[in-house]
Amino acid sequence: MTLTTTAVLVPLLPFLGAAAGLLLGRRAPGFVRPLAVLPTLAAAALTIAVAVGQGGGPATDVATRLTPTGSIPIDLALHIDGFAALIAVVVGVVATCVQIYSTGYLRDDPRYPSYAALVSLFTAAMLLVVYTGDLMVLLVGWEVMGICSYFLVGHYWETETARAASLKAFLVTKLGDVPFLFGIFALAADTGTFRITGILGSVANRGLDHPTLIALLLLAGVAGKSAQFPLHTWLPDAMAGPTPVSALIHAATMVAAGIYVVARLLPVFAASAAALVVMAVIAAITMVGSGLAALAQDDIKRVLAYSTVGQLGYMLGALAVGDRGAAVFHLLAHGAFKALLFLGAGVIIHAAGTNSLAAMSRMSGLSRRIPDAYWTVTVALLALAAIPPFAGFFSKEAVLGAAEHAATGAAHGIPGAAGWTVLVSGLLTALLTAAYAARLWLLAFKGRGVEVPDHGPQPVVMNAVLWVLFIPTVALGLSAPLLPEWFDGRSLAPTLTTSVLGTGIAVVGGLVTYATWRHTTALAARTPIGAVVVDPDAAPGLAEETAIATHAPVYGDNAGAADPADPGRLLLGPLHRHAAVGFHLDAVYSALFVRPVRAAATLVRFLDREVVDTYVRGAGTAPRWLGAAVRRAQTGNVQTYLGALLAGSLVLAIAAVLVATGTGA
Repeated sequence: MTLTTTAVLVPLLPFLGAAAGLLLGRRAPGFVRPLAVLPTLAAAALTIAVAVGQGGGPATDVATRLTPTGSIPIDLALHIDGFAALIAVVVGVVATCVQIYSTGYLRDDPRYPSYAALVSLFTAAMLLVVYTGDLMVLLVGWEVMGICSYFLVGHYWETETARAASLKAFLVTKLGDVPFLFGIFALAADTGTFRITGILGSVANRGLDHPTLIALLLLAGVAGKSAQFPLHTWLPDAMAGPTPVSALIHAATMVAAGIYVVARLLPVFAASAAALVVMAVIAAITMVGSGLAALAQDDIKRVLAYSTVGQLGYMLGALAVGDRGAAVFHLLAHGAFKALLFLGAGVIIHAAGTNSLAAMSRMSGLSRRIPDAYWTVTVALLALAAIPPFAGFFSKEAVLGAAEHAATGAAHGIPGAAGWTVLVSGLLTALLTAAYAARLWLLAFKGRGVEVPDHGPQPVVMNAVLWVLFIPTVALGLSAPLLPEWFDGRSLAPTLTTSVLGTGIAVVGGLVTYATWRHTTALAARTPIGAVVVDPDAAPGLAEETAIATHAPVYGDNAGAADPADPGRLLLGPLHRHAAVGFHLDAVYSALFVRPVRAAATLVRFLDREVVDTYVRGAGTAPRWLGAAVRRAQTGNVQTYLGALLAGSLVLAIAAVLVATGTGA
């Protein structure tokens, strides 16, 4: 089987699995799990075969004309180079782990068949985005992911939180997709093609007529899809969906798509220095703001969600300084340890009966209850905090090294302002990342109080998946010396300055958080809270659903109470209450957009009912009155009809005489 045939099968298999799952979900429920797991597993195996076949060598380009458009043609095209092959491997592996994990996590969920089919469709769409060589075909996968995210985030549609979160995710991402579409059209108009290779060739040969406009239009779509400031607000709320969906969205699909598109079209963005500076500023605000917000969250999944926003900021920052190798390397490493963190969080939530860190801090023995999740999540948090020798250290230091390179003027064509912006904000974010990672670990696993209730053993498949993802979390960083040939030949080895500085800052952040936790724990006079409200025999997703719906711990009379031992409160001080609500961006959007739109809708409804309908009712009044009069004349009495006929004839005769007399005169 040729490389091209293999690559075509990669997105096709999960798509066929999704179609079959939707058709057979109710008729043959026994086939649902095989149809969910096997096509995705086969696609993952094929992505590995494609990566081995590609081998970091020259890109593979194959195309066939899809349809004549009369102007710019649209092609079914494959464009597979080194980093596309590796990203596809991450997508396939993470999607397979999510599907396997979900068989245990949602084993009693009656909507599992549709859920599994949507996950497969989601995976197929992302693989299409990765492998395609035509922007219009890429746009199809881009939009299919948005639709799938709407249904998957709203999986627990019985709760108001899930319904609102799914609608918010859909609307915010679509808000960015509108300028993104215009950006694609403008780019095609300037270059005369939708083919990525043709676009890059045109940019290299003669440049673009409107580089800044095109770059900013495309960047708006990326900001929506990849949760960059100011369109990042949908991602923390998307935690209302099942935990495996969170892992899929955050680690391998959806949010990674925007970064991938910028990396693929980086010469387009590099053609405008202004666009690079804007990217750097957006990345800086995203990194620092999300780090502060993560340090104030109580929901374990929202901490990880804001963490994803910050790591995506790192990736965009690497692209802003012109190094797509560092950006994609961090994307790969982040895909491994963030999938592990979210799936591990699912195990923690099931064991604790809540996703509130405040509630977990009042329990003891959680680490003994779930040793697999304890060890794997601990290592994943170390990778997140960029502690060597784990994957996150190498990838994050590659980003900081690229920023240092640009800041010192060594990167040709990259504004020094972009380099300094990314470098300073990246170092500050390293401090915040280590702080909230340490806080999460301390509150979740080092709680003090009543013994955590026994909700039964975790499903074997859930624990097994954690150890599968543990391997790349540990080993991927050590492969950095082997990857330059896959990433434009640039070295991904960390520089000495950023390694020492970044690691030192991360260690300081972790130690300060630990010291603060010890201090606040010693001062907090806490009493046992009581038993968990959630039924111990419930399905794994039920406790999560309950906690998400309430946005509060589900413990006794103190549900929702602030944890006095939370080090985040002391570290952030008066900034804590603002960071906990995402610095009020949702309130700002509500004031600027939601309320005016609702007011306009109210006005339109009033005009429709009270003005337009008044004219419609008035136009019907005269015929209605005439009809009523005619109805009264229909008595059914023949004598009355004859009398009326004679009277009418007499009137006509008199009128005729009068007219004739007048004419004669």
